[in-house]
Amino acid sequence: MKGQRVQNSGQARLFKNPFLEMLTKGHPALSWGIHVPILVYCFYYGYTHYDMSLKAMFGISIFALFFWTFFEYIAHRYIFHLISEKESMQKFAYIMHGNHHHYPKDRTRLFMPPVPSLIIVAVIFTILYLVMREYTFAFYPGFILGWLLYASMHYLIHAIEPPFKFMQPLWRNHHLHHYRNEHMGFGVSNTLWDKVFGTTFDLKKERIDRKKTQELMFDKKQKNEAV
Repeated sequence: MKGQRVQNSGQARLFKNPFLEMLTKGHPALSWGIHVPILVYCFYYGYTHYDMSLKAMFGISIFALFFWTFFEYIAHRYIFHLISEKESMQKFAYIMHGNHHHYPKDRTRLFMPPVPSLIIVAVIFTILYLVMREYTFAFYPGFILGWLLYASMHYLIHAIEPPFKFMQPLWRNHHLHHYRNEHMGFGVSNTLWDKVFGTTFDLKKERIDRKKTQELMFDKKQKNEAV
């Protein structure tokens, strides 16, 4: 990804097959509409089929939501920005995240597309169930809710100015990740783990580049471009 020229319009072509290409695009409302009912049912099923109190289940879900923030950092740093000499791994990294750095204004790829996301969460649920058994029905909803909130935050960062002053550091952290140094500022929903692992930007020293920031924001009035 390093050294790529940022494109201010258009979108990457990830697959030659038009059907596969279509599966690489998504929208926040669609993801929320698909996953929230699953999370609610999962939580309900766990409460009605296993001997767990609501207090315990909510506690586990809140912990899972917090755990997501750590997973978000690790995934962004070591999977999305995967460094490898193998061409296949480079392609994987580009499909997963590199195309977003290349075409940051492409709103259709700011959210994990529905079909790939369903496959991934099914794998996550299976692994969690093998390890945690019935507690999965409390942990999984919190973890996936964390993902939905993270993805929504990412979408908003590329769509609007921060709605509240206290959110400005999050916006600036991600903007600097794009146009200053892609090997820093991996947190999107928070900057906690960047601070813990020493990859945070010194926002007091980094000046705001309005031009470069605007290059990362998609035009909300413009229709999604055809493939």
